[in-house]
Amino acid sequence: MANLKEIRNRIASVSSTMQITSAMKMVSAAKLKKAQDAITAMRPYANKLTELLQNLSATLDADSGSKYSEQREIKNVLIVAITSNRGLCGAFNSNIIKRATAVAESYDANVSVVAIGKKANDALSKNFEIISNQSPVYDDLTFDNVAAIAEMLMEQFESKAFDKIEVIYNKFKNAATQEIMTEQFLPIEPLEGDTNGNLDYIFEPSKEEIVETLIPKSLKTQLYKSIRDSFASEHGARMTAMHKATDNATELRDQLKLTYNKARQASITNEILEIVGGAEALNG
Repeated sequence: MANLKEIRNRIASVSSTMQITSAMKMVSAAKLKKAQDAITAMRPYANKLTELLQNLSATLDADSGSKYSEQREIKNVLIVAITSNRGLCGAFNSNIIKRATAVAESYDANVSVVAIGKKANDALSKNFEIISNQSPVYDDLTFDNVAAIAEMLMEQFESKAFDKIEVIYNKFKNAATQEIMTEQFLPIEPLEGDTNGNLDYIFEPSKEEIVETLIPKSLKTQLYKSIRDSFASEHGARMTAMHKATDNATELRDQLKLTYNKARQASITNEILEIVGGAEALNG
């Protein structure tokens, strides 16, 4: 059995760790509320805008379709992997890295990566070409900063540097649950089925002009929503991870205290036995 000093040191170490994880949990909980409110308010608008764009795109003739709807032979694929800049959030980052790797390996094409988050950049750079590291976007997560990234992606597709762009991120459901999403960013996919029944409108200006105006706005909004989803998911995952870590540290501390008390009691008993034995030896 370890001596009392070693056990006391371990108790102090575990207690210190417990204080840190508890503080991190509270910080993440505070940040989660703001991030959750932001994505909850934005999601209906982003989804409706994307649906409207897909409906309009589906009604356009092939010759008058947008340059962002062009279907090409897939020779070069770009994966946008969205993770966090920091760890201590359970499997939040590793799940994205695994999914990105699996998606990349599913293509018989050249695959490159745009990393949004240091964890994605560090892990995926070992096996794939990182054409852009956009981790600093988390320093000031605004629509304008994300729009600049979306414009870069649109330019990559328009210039035919890449034939397909996919975004992989964690979709926020609640503090304990995140869903890994793989969404096609470009080319734009029209809705399947007959959409004419939903589009009994008179368009001014033409459908083509409206689509060309909506596409950049929709793509920027779509990417911003994905990053916002991931941002909220990160804080939810970290809060959950730190909650579990605090519970584990508490349990370990209690076990160590029990071990310490047993060791202390054993030490006291041995001292008493030594005193009694010494007294009997003197009396004898």
